[in-house]
Order: sequence, then structure tokens, then C-alpha cells
Amino acid sequence: MLKYAPAVDDVFRALGDPTRREMVERLGTGPASVSQLAQPLRMSLSAVVQHLAVLEACGLVRSEKVGRVRTCRIEPVALQSAEEWFAGQRAAWERRLDRLGQFLADQPADADGATDATGKGA
Repeated sequence: MLKYAPAVDDVFRALGDPTRREMVERLGTGPASVSQLAQPLRMSLSAVVQHLAVLEACGLVRSEKVGRVRTCRIEPVALQSAEEWFAGQRAAWERRLDRLGQFLADQPADADGATDATGKGA
């Protein structure tokens, strides 16, 4: 059973594309116009706009048009769902690894003199 909001799926799907990740990284340094975002990319401006539409649809990016310039900004709040998912996964794995470490520490040394997980001999 899923324990996270469906929105996190959209965030991961959007970030699954290297071009969109590059755009998000660039916007992490501050707002940028669509032209500025398109400059280092080897694609048409319409392709960049399509990528931005995906980022906006999942809430990672917000844009506003002033005159003829559309400026994009990162929306940090949208990243919180992904961060919370990662934090939950990290905590679960840390608990599992702690239990494994304890289990291995509780195991007796082999009869042939091998050491246990703590490095102590028999």
C-alpha cells in the first residue's frame, strides 16, 4: 500500500528526464527566463517550453509572463513531498541495517576461530 501522495509520483516522473533535472538545477540558482533556460540546451525553444510545462504541471516550477518575457522560478514546496519520501526510505533502511548489525553482533564466532561481525574472536 502506498504511503505517499500521488503528487510525489509526478515529481519523480518529471525529474526522471535529464533535461528537466538540468532546468531544475539551473533554477536552483535563481529565476531565469525561458530563453536563458534554453540557451545551454540543444533543442528548440518549443521543446524547452514542453519540458517546462511538465515541471509546472507537477508544481516544481512556477512561471509568470511580464511583457514578452516569461520568467521561471523553482517551487521549493513541491520538492518537500520527494524529500519526505526519501527521508522515510532512509529511516526505514537505517532501522533495518541497525537490526542486521545487532543480529550479526549477537552471533557466536565460528568454531574454526573466525571472528564475528564486531571483529572479536571466539
